[in-house]
Amino acid sequence: MSKKAPAGNPSRPNQLPGCPMAAAFAAIGGKWKLTLLYWLAHGESHFAGLRRRSAPITPKVLAEQLRELEADGLVERMATGPVPARVIYRLTPYGTTVLPVVEGARVWGAAHLRRTHGVIAPGSTMSCATSIA
Repeated sequence: MSKKAPAGNPSRPNQLPGCPMAAAFAAIGGKWKLTLLYWLAHGESHFAGLRRRSAPITPKVLAEQLRELEADGLVERMATGPVPARVIYRLTPYGTTVLPVVEGARVWGAAHLRRTHGVIAPGSTMSCATSIA
């Protein structure tokens, strides 16, 4: 398999056909997808901007997660010029429909941090403390 995924890169397969929970996790499951959707909810971003916010994620994994989100129709990738072009990522109208789930996970995570005596880092570049409007 080529490192550069072809156009129309398939999304993750649904392991339990007909199960809505399995379909949801196939589309937005994984370590980074909800976080990427959260950041894109605050505005479009280029790859390097997402990379800066997600320091622990490797560029390869970031590209894979973005490709899967794009294949599921949640994220749109726009080249801004000729090759090598800066690429902008943004939520699609369909992608905005998942934002209540993203916000619910963020709110639950904040409560879980308080319950487990964790710390919410509002000033951090990688912080997810701001609600989705």
